[in-house]
Amino acid sequence: MPPENYKFGGGLSDTVLHPIVLMAMLIAILLIFLLPRKYIVVPLLFFVFLVPRGQELYVGGVHLLVSRILTIAGGLRMMAGKHLSKKPLLAGGFNSVDRAFILCSLFQVLGVISHFFQSQAIINQFGFLLDVLAAYLLLRSLVQGEEDIHRVVKCFAFLTAIIAVGMVIEQLKLINIFGLLGGVRLIPEIREGKIRSQGVFQHPLLAGTFSATLLPLFCLLWKNGKAKFIAAIGMVGATIMTVTAWSSTPLLTYAAGLLCVLLWPIRTKLRLVRWGLVFAVIGLQFVMKAPFWFLITHIDLSGGSSGYHRAMLIDHFIRQFADWWFLGAKDTSTWGDDMWDVQNQFVSVGVNGGLIALFAFIAIVSRSFARLGDTRKALAGDKKQEWLFWFLGSALVANVVGFFGINYFDQSCISWFVLLAMISTVTAPPLLEIQAVAEPAASPSLNSSRWTWSQRLAGSARITDSPDNYSTNLFKSHPR
Repeated sequence: MPPENYKFGGGLSDTVLHPIVLMAMLIAILLIFLLPRKYIVVPLLFFVFLVPRGQELYVGGVHLLVSRILTIAGGLRMMAGKHLSKKPLLAGGFNSVDRAFILCSLFQVLGVISHFFQSQAIINQFGFLLDVLAAYLLLRSLVQGEEDIHRVVKCFAFLTAIIAVGMVIEQLKLINIFGLLGGVRLIPEIREGKIRSQGVFQHPLLAGTFSATLLPLFCLLWKNGKAKFIAAIGMVGATIMTVTAWSSTPLLTYAAGLLCVLLWPIRTKLRLVRWGLVFAVIGLQFVMKAPFWFLITHIDLSGGSSGYHRAMLIDHFIRQFADWWFLGAKDTSTWGDDMWDVQNQFVSVGVNGGLIALFAFIAIVSRSFARLGDTRKALAGDKKQEWLFWFLGSALVANVVGFFGINYFDQSCISWFVLLAMISTVTAPPLLEIQAVAEPAASPSLNSSRWTWSQRLAGSARITDSPDNYSTNLFKSHPR
């Protein structure tokens, strides 16, 4: 964004807190401290995704978003519960995805502070750590097993249904009911004569992409067979949200997630698919007059796509490597027309934190895919578990597709954190078994058939995956 708008401590100079939001926040905090651990995620998700992010307390020059207050409350509850429970705080222990996530977050903070070395910048980035790192670790601690995953997906199903109703009202009445609370625009955006509903989110792109990435998870709930009605509610809600956002990125994300689900029959031939994509990209680079990423300019599913801007953003990002590689760039508006609008997650991470942050973000994605791939292969023949990993992988692909057209900067990032938490949780026990087979002498008790799935999951807190030789040596002892 342009320097004149990058004012740390700027923006609102007073509290914006609707009485309904205040009451809901107090109830949510109360539930967080009173409910059993496994149900804490329910009030947390409902509050975060039904309250506009602009609702905040302004105290001494510090903006306390209500979502941050709930993150702090949830963190305190989990830390207090840690002393009363023998369960590990993070299911499966601290792994390579967690390390990459922390590294990515810290370098983004370091990059911003190095460019804007002032007290307000430090305060601002402390808020970023609450929004990103603290929220991620909280969700990692709340998603402890498959039961928690199904509970979270059910919450998302009801949330998409509620938000979808609001987005339909935007289409029919030209008013955003969530905007009545404050924090989001009251009148929806109109582009090329089409109404772009945004619901509780900060932009229609975020609303549509959020819902589109959830479709494979609702398919997971349907395939599980125990909550088909709720899964159907989620699918309908996600579809309505994606369509009423009226943007190309959500539609492409929706299609990518659905396509991945349908590719289940060729799951054992993904290596050929990956190499096919690599050679296709190389071939396009040779035959196209422009770099292959300019294919984005030809994709317009909504009649008002910004594909050319997205392609030029990537192009300038590559050409301006010297400007951002060390600790990010202070001002991208000098790169070209509208280059301040960094709507690409990969570019955004690089611009904020430099090359190390970008590599760490790519590692988050690649390690997550690796964990899912290794566990699916390890459990080949167990169709129920294979489907679980396949749906999670499809949701991961959908997010990656969305990253090329949007930068998660509101509550939509929570669904991304939840997905990473799910992947770390469900892949831990199978990976632990692989280690037990590879090193039976080192872990004889874990190799016993008497260990249940949940016992292995709890025991995996003492194991962490090695960053090297991932396929053959997945775990090493974690020093205490």
